This record gives sequence, structure tokens and C-alpha cells, in this order.
Amino acid sequence: MGQTERDAFIIGSDELILVTGASGFIGSRLVSCLLNLGFLNLRCFVRPSSEVTRVEVLTGCRRDGARVELVEGNLLSREDCNAATKDVAIIYHLAAGRGEKSYPDAFLNSVVTTRNLLEASIRDQCLRQFVNVSSFAVYTNTKKPRWRVLDESCPVEKHPELRGDAYSFAKVKQDEIVAEYARKFGIPCVTVRPGHVYGPGNEPITGRVGIGTFGVFLHLAGSNAIPFTYVDNCAEAIALVGLTKGTDGEVFNVVDDDLPSSRNFLRLYKQQVRRFRSIYVPHSLSYVLCYLWEQYAKWSKGQLPPTFNRLRWHANWRKTRYSNEKLKMRVGWKPKVPMAEGFKRYFEACRNGVRDA
Repeated sequence: MGQTERDAFIIGSDELILVTGASGFIGSRLVSCLLNLGFLNLRCFVRPSSEVTRVEVLTGCRRDGARVELVEGNLLSREDCNAATKDVAIIYHLAAGRGEKSYPDAFLNSVVTTRNLLEASIRDQCLRQFVNVSSFAVYTNTKKPRWRVLDESCPVEKHPELRGDAYSFAKVKQDEIVAEYARKFGIPCVTVRPGHVYGPGNEPITGRVGIGTFGVFLHLAGSNAIPFTYVDNCAEAIALVGLTKGTDGEVFNVVDDDLPSSRNFLRLYKQQVRRFRSIYVPHSLSYVLCYLWEQYAKWSKGQLPPTFNRLRWHANWRKTRYSNEKLKMRVGWKPKVPMAEGFKRYFEACRNGVRDA
């Protein structure tokens, strides 16, 4: 890292950085990225139940002169949060309740944990930046004109509880509490919203392409672009947003260049990984089906969960374009792993997963 790049950063290379969710899919790459950028003092917060392999990778990340401290704990514990944030200059908050199916569990592990971390950072008074890692799942995409670009100016879902997606609900509420604490207590915060982060370690086909049901894959996105970002590219974007001067209070979306259509992605997947039966469902028909499912869920008074509804259709399957211009212009990011290379690595990992299954 050259001197010019260092001058654009808000902290020096020896100041302490905390990464929550450090053993996760993105978190472990973020740790490596920060070390590669020359930062020497990292605290990696992991759950006691974290995947052993990724924790071992973190312990092997040490460079000459660098200190990588592993801290086990639970963000639901205020004491653990106080210990984790002590003397920290930047917090990269990646830990979230991603796998939870219920709304209470998702809220507890995304919103309550975030509140505990924010309150702990207030007590210590050392924080220069709180990096809130959010998701494209928060965007509503309902009133946006056809073909308009989905960018950082687009509205967030006002009623996420109606989408039938606990993760989306929790992420909207997480963003809200971060904004509230920034407003009330002056905490310097920036929000990063990745699209679909793919790569070795996250092999399932994203639901933005379609869904598998009754032995058939329903292809719902058709010619839509899919907002892919390769995991290494995403980690570097998160790192740079947190480090760069002048990002406080901003939102940055993360997607790669040369985004493929859903149809092209599915064709490549079948060629490179495995063949399976799929049926394309036209957009007009999928919208009607989501509407009918939604109405029946209301009529049945909860016997059928509102898994498919018009809010979800707009968020995942409506024709949309995406932009990474703000990220490029403001922090100087560009995807180092091209889409073709990212897909090569991803498909290889998928093939290995199929053989191991």
C-alpha cells in the first residue's frame, strides 16, 4: 500500500480493528484483505461454535509484525461486547442471524446484537467508524420505474414483516437501529449493502435465479441481471469503505462488473456443474402466482405461510439493473477478480460439493 493510499485512510496501520463474524464466509476474507492492506492490529470476534477450519485459517493469517487476536464470545452478552470493543478504532460488523427461520431469532441475532455492540462502542469513546454490513435484501423495488437502476438512493422496505423473509426483516431493523444510534449519539457509521455474494464456501444457487420445488427448478428471473459480487471483491469493498475518509453517514452498494443474466448463469451452471430439470416461469405468470399465494395465505389465516408474495417478487424477480459507480468513485474500488474467473472458482467448488454429496 503506497503513501497516497495511506493518506486517504482514517486510521494508521497499527490502530486496532475489530471484525465480528470473522470466521464467516466474508469475514475470513476481510481479515486477509486488511492484513494485505498493511493493517497490523486485528481483533477477530468469533462464536465458540464457529467453524473450526475458518478459525484455523484466521490464526494462520499473521504476517510479520501483525497481531491477529481471536476473541470467542456472544454478541448477546453485553460483557463480551464491552471486551470486544475496548480500544477499537474501526468496527466491521458482519455477524448476523442469517440462518434463522423465525422472526424472533433473526431479530435477536441481528438487531439486539448490533444494539449491544453500538452501546459498547459508546462507552469506550475510541471509535472512528462503525461499518454496518447490510444487504440488498432491504430494498423494496416496488415503486421504481421499469428498468431504472437500483442504487443507493432507492427506498428500503417499509413493511419488511410482510415479505415472509426473516432475514430481510432483521436486516431492515438492523439498519434502522444503526441510523438511530448515529443520530442520537453521534456514532460515525457507514452502511455497506452487498448483492449476492458468491464463491467457494457459498455454493447454493441464489433464490434470485429461482427456486427448487417438487424435483423441478422453477426459473423465475429469466433475462434479469443477477447482482453478483465475488467474495474477495466484496471483502475488499467492505474494507475500503470502512477505511476511506469521507464515507461517514453514507450507503454503498456492492456488485461486480459485467453482471450476467439469470438465463446465462443457469446455462453455465448446468454446463459446468450438473444437469437438472428447470422450467422458466414468465414474469407475468410468476407475479400472478405470488399474488394468489399471498391471498390464500391471508384466507387460510396462517395455515399456509406467506412465503411467496408480491413484495418478494419485486425484490427478487422484477427486471432490474444495478450500479457500482458510487463505490468506484468514492473509495477507488474495482473488482480484482473478473466475473469469468469468479465463476470458474465457484463452479469448481460446486462440482466438488456434488462429488462429496
